[in-house]
Amino acid sequence: MNHSKLKQLAAIVLLGAALSGCSTVKGWFTSKDAAAKKAQEPAELVDFKPTVEVRKLWSTGVGKGEGRIGVRQHPSVADGKVFAAAVEGGVVALDLQTGKQVWEYKPEKVKKKPKLRLSGGPGVGEGLVVIGTLDGQVIALDAANGSEKWRARVPNEVIAAPAIAQNLVFVRSNDGRVTAFEAGNGQRRWFHDKESPSLTVRGNASVLAGPGVVFVGNDDGTVDTLAMQDGRPLWSQAIGVPEGRTELQRMADVDGTPVLEDRTLYATSFKNETLAIDGPTGRPIWSRDHGGAGAVGVSPGLVVVADNAGSVWGLDKGTGSAMWSQAALARRSLTGAAIQGDYAVVGDYKGYLHWLRLDNGELAARERAGRDALVGQLVVSDGILLVQNTDGKLTAFRLAQ
Repeated sequence: MNHSKLKQLAAIVLLGAALSGCSTVKGWFTSKDAAAKKAQEPAELVDFKPTVEVRKLWSTGVGKGEGRIGVRQHPSVADGKVFAAAVEGGVVALDLQTGKQVWEYKPEKVKKKPKLRLSGGPGVGEGLVVIGTLDGQVIALDAANGSEKWRARVPNEVIAAPAIAQNLVFVRSNDGRVTAFEAGNGQRRWFHDKESPSLTVRGNASVLAGPGVVFVGNDDGTVDTLAMQDGRPLWSQAIGVPEGRTELQRMADVDGTPVLEDRTLYATSFKNETLAIDGPTGRPIWSRDHGGAGAVGVSPGLVVVADNAGSVWGLDKGTGSAMWSQAALARRSLTGAAIQGDYAVVGDYKGYLHWLRLDNGELAARERAGRDALVGQLVVSDGILLVQNTDGKLTAFRLAQ
């Protein structure tokens, strides 16, 4: 064989080797990148044997959901009725046990004006159902029949459920302002301004009404306490300190509504900090570096939080000590935790609900509430878990006895 043919044969062999081994060579250069990418992906769900039976009671659509605008809509419950709203679709009242519609409110269409986009709420109390909109309107309805009672305005979009107590309606708008309105006629009583950081997590904590005061979780990582009747500041406590070199690192939002039990307030922040606070004084009782932007779940013995990485923690209510953690749901963009019986429940970005045992954090059950993301707070009332997804689908679950 002459030299020319030898070169030709060698080129063919080398080309064949290159083609057959291209994936291997590619792997040499990208295996670390692929592994790093894999480590950032949501954890895959693993099979397990359920230890509790979960039954779906009913499911219904309440209108066009929030999609990706991040308002975290969720229902409210009072007097055996569920009140829910969608960005486009109005407000509905449903029977808690059956899901049967009691009444429906659809805003009147006004020529040359855009449709009302209902985003904050509904909040319910003292015979009222109150909803906020993306253009800063506040609408109060009669809880008995859904008729409109009054309208008011705030300076910015409302993406948190209003609170109602002692003949006042408290509305937190996205600019950090809290406004109090007369429940009877919608007249403004007072407002309190709070400057927000330039970069925050999308979402707001609802105002929490306490004995003569309201608690407000803020985007700067603090909880403020205001006198209910005049908005006078009483105390402020940092839940997460906005430290770091960049605005992203300094994000410390308290986006989950705190929980008040007796005189103790429990709150958590995007800075992975959870505090138990003496409500009347603002004095910290304990602080732990586990937590996230979502709401806390409070059981008789534990405070349950989901952190930003997707781990769920069970913290001793008295000391804050970590009793257990569950990392099987890592990076699945979990909701805040809710407590249903002897279980903590969280939802994820694929519409799955996960029940964890309160005694040890083990996965106990899994159900799916549709294929759209769960981002709003889960609600438990009379033993029934309510969840609303980003498509506006509302579903009720009960644990089997």
